[in-house]
Amino acid sequence: FRYLLEQDFPGMRIGPEPTTDSFIAVMYGESEGNVPGNALVVDPKKPFRKLGRFGNAFLNRFMCSQLPNEVLKSISIIDSPGILSGEKQRISRGYDFCQVLQWFAERVDRIILLFDAHKLDISDEFSEAIKSFRGQDDKIRVVLNKADQVDTQQLMRVYGALMWSLGKVIDTPEVLRVYIGSFWAHPLRNTDNRRLFEAEAQDLFKDIQSLPQKAAVRKLNDLIKRARLAKVHAYIISYLKKEMPSVFGKENKKKELINKLPEIYIQLQREYHISAGDFPEVKKMQELLENCDFTKFHSLKPKLIEAVDNMLANKIASLMNLISQEESNMPTEIVHGGAFDGTMAGPFGHGYGEGAKEGADEEEWVVAKDKPAYDEIFYTLSPINGKISGISAKKEMVTSKLPNSVLGKIWKLADCDGDGMLDDEEFALAKHLIKIKLDGYELPGTLPSHLVPPSHRKPFQTAE
Repeated sequence: FRYLLEQDFPGMRIGPEPTTDSFIAVMYGESEGNVPGNALVVDPKKPFRKLGRFGNAFLNRFMCSQLPNEVLKSISIIDSPGILSGEKQRISRGYDFCQVLQWFAERVDRIILLFDAHKLDISDEFSEAIKSFRGQDDKIRVVLNKADQVDTQQLMRVYGALMWSLGKVIDTPEVLRVYIGSFWAHPLRNTDNRRLFEAEAQDLFKDIQSLPQKAAVRKLNDLIKRARLAKVHAYIISYLKKEMPSVFGKENKKKELINKLPEIYIQLQREYHISAGDFPEVKKMQELLENCDFTKFHSLKPKLIEAVDNMLANKIASLMNLISQEESNMPTEIVHGGAFDGTMAGPFGHGYGEGAKEGADEEEWVVAKDKPAYDEIFYTLSPINGKISGISAKKEMVTSKLPNSVLGKIWKLADCDGDGMLDDEEFALAKHLIKIKLDGYELPGTLPSHLVPPSHRKPFQTAE
């Protein structure tokens, strides 16, 4: 977070050991300062009032840091405590750490799991913490930090080990998106993978920058999710209420129903055509039901269920249309400031001066430096009137082993006058575009002006 903000925030401590023992909400404020947890949960202007239920042990380790940083005008950040490992895990935090994480996970737009390339172990506490994000898998991104401290071969092994470890903890068929890099403002120790780190950082920035645009849709998505869960909860509770005896044997029946909860789930699935994924976790539900008085549960109210169904089927669709209209009428909102501005423009922007962008700010045609070598090949292809046919060009171009779909695109870009033949400059351009593709860069959709061969450039018309 220090890397993204490019500024220290109150309460921040950075070190190789778990230094943060508090949840810190980093938010925008006109002046720098922090607000302690107990004051924070009674502030009606802040979205933390519900956290009061976790008690003083948690609130003493919760604070809000406010500072006038451009990044924080668009997003707020929750910095969680460092994860404990080994013997430290036996130390009680004094509050339900995973429950707090779950509360935040249900309300945030993005969850970033941070791993160091030289310290990959997933401790029991980290494993439990990740499991508390169940149902929020679409929000999770993984960052493999300090990747410059290992060489390429070691990095491949580290990445493989990380994916294997995560696969055992996060139970989803999709592979999590992992961003590899060195996310701090220090010189790279190993520069072999500089291009990879830059591309990965850019992808991560784009992912974070798009969050303000998607915030309304995400809130609507969470509303739908909560409505479906509430509906299922109503079916479970009303079923338990219906099965309870009116006079004797209430306690025994309660125990029986708790034990039979998996069977009740299956029965409700069939009766109301509910997906198994919409039901709460059996073990957790059984634990919660132990302390409940089933006789005080409410019976099912069909009108309320009908209202929820109507909302999901009709009202949500109209809300989606309203959001789409609002977004189209408003300027695109992205995150600015801090590290986000460092790679947006200028010669250090991602891909600047590389691939098809090479030579964009030079007066000389960038292909000219390699043209003598390309000319030697050109004249072996028997040009007629200074041009070679498509058949002759194809024989040379296929030696690159690029697929025909790519070579076809290169041909269209290189044949500037569209006569179905290539002169020496157009042929040199085709070879240059092949080199760009073989170097791992993408081809441009249309030919940039700096790549147009000098003899095919239209002369500037002077105003009379």
